[in-house]
Amino acid sequence: MTHLLGVVGDPIAHSLSPFIQNGWLRANHIDAVYSAFEVKAGELPSGLDALGRQGVIGLNITLPHKEEALQLATSASETAKRLGAVNFLVRRDNGWIGENTDAPGFAMTLDYGDIDVAGRDIFLLGAGGSARAVASVLAQRGAQLTICNRTVARAEALARDLAPGARVLGLKEAMQHLSSAAVAVNTLSLGHSGGNLELPQTVGGIFYDISYGRGAAAALAEARSKGWRVLDGLGMLVAQAAISFEHWFGVLPDMAEAHARCRKLVEATS
Repeated sequence: MTHLLGVVGDPIAHSLSPFIQNGWLRANHIDAVYSAFEVKAGELPSGLDALGRQGVIGLNITLPHKEEALQLATSASETAKRLGAVNFLVRRDNGWIGENTDAPGFAMTLDYGDIDVAGRDIFLLGAGGSARAVASVLAQRGAQLTICNRTVARAEALARDLAPGARVLGLKEAMQHLSSAAVAVNTLSLGHSGGNLELPQTVGGIFYDISYGRGAAAALAEARSKGWRVLDGLGMLVAQAAISFEHWFGVLPDMAEAHARCRKLVEATS
C-alpha cells in the first residue's frame, strides 16, 4: 500500500518539500508519495479532515497554519505546546499528533554553520510561528536577543513566553540599531507579501533569512548590498524535513545530498 504524505500551506506552489521528501523516499525504497496541498487561511479544520479521509498519514505545516494546527491536533509534544506552533503532524487512530521540528532544525543549522550566538547581539525580525521556534533556540543558547516586529505587543508576548529579558523593538526602530547585530534572523514573509526591508550597513554581520528562493531573494539582495554575509533558509528547510522523515519512517535521510539538490534547483530557477 502506497502511503500518502504532504505539506499544507498557502502559498504552497513554491515549496521544495515534495522535491526533498520524494527524493528521500526513492533513495530509501519506501512506498510513499509526498505532495503539496494548498489550504487557505481559515480552512485548516476542513482541510485536515479531508486529507485524513484520503488516507494521508503525515503532514508538514507551513504558513499561515502553524499556530492553528496546534489547536487542532488531538495531542502535541511539550515542545510544540511551549512554542505555540505545530509544523509536523502524524495521523493516528485517534487523530492528528503534533510536533515542532522547526526549533531543532534551526539549531542544527547553527551547528553546521558554526554560528555561535552565546553572549552575542542577535536580532530576530518577526514574531510569528517560525519566530517562536527561532527565539526559543536563541534564548536557550544564551544570545543577547532583540525581538523586532511591526506589532510590538506580539513581540512582547513572544519575549514573555520564550525569551525573558529579551529587548523588544518596533520594526522601524530596530533598523536604527541593526548595524550592531552579530546575526539578524529574518522570519518575516516579505517575499510572499510584497514587503521589503531597508537594512543598515554592517561590518561582518550575518543576515539569515529563513525563507529561500524567490521568497528570500529581495531581502538577501538588500542585505548583501549593505555588507552582510547572507544565509538563506534551505539548510533549515532540509533539517526540519529530515527530522520529520525520521519521525515518520525511523530513518535519518541524507541531508547533505538533499541540500545540494535543492541549491542546484534554486539557482537554476532564480
